[in-house]
Amino acid sequence: MANRKKICLLQGHPHEEQNHLCHALADAYEQGSQEAGLSIEKITLATMDIPFLHNPDDFKEPPPQQIVDAQQIIKSADHLVTVYPLWLGTMPALVKAFFEQISRHEFAIEQSESGGWPRKMLKGKSARVVVTMGMPSAAYKVFFGAHGVKAFENGILAMSGFKPIRDTLVGAVDILSPKQIERLLSRMRSYGARAE
Repeated sequence: MANRKKICLLQGHPHEEQNHLCHALADAYEQGSQEAGLSIEKITLATMDIPFLHNPDDFKEPPPQQIVDAQQIIKSADHLVTVYPLWLGTMPALVKAFFEQISRHEFAIEQSESGGWPRKMLKGKSARVVVTMGMPSAAYKVFFGAHGVKAFENGILAMSGFKPIRDTLVGAVDILSPKQIERLLSRMRSYGARAE
């Protein structure tokens, strides 16, 4: 049941100062969840030291302790919400680095010894991806095929077992009116209250 779900809210904006739309959207989602009496735990990437992987063999090894802590939050959650701005057509490098780190030690995907299809280790969890961008979201979908977001949803989340995966693409953020922003925040509070 939705009212029993545990939520992990991943704030992926690399800028720590909370004056961006990503922060307002995540805060609204969190507020909706809390007002509905749901359990929600936030991971803020901008406050973490997330190293880049250089050696593919590192995927086999345990990650740093702060990543292990994040893995445990995600593991205990039923629903993952990831919020980030679109940079150069895709997620910021910090967000990608985070997902590479949490995928270490077969946390998200377990490789088959026979070379077959990998095992999805995070089955039973749902996800929502919230992405803000300067261009109109329709242009991102039509002219760019929303490839950056689709790669995240299909190549990382779905491969790990998340299903269903919903997304909210917020475009033309620099020209949104206060009324449009309030509608967006209201929608996010509603998603939070329903854990979706």
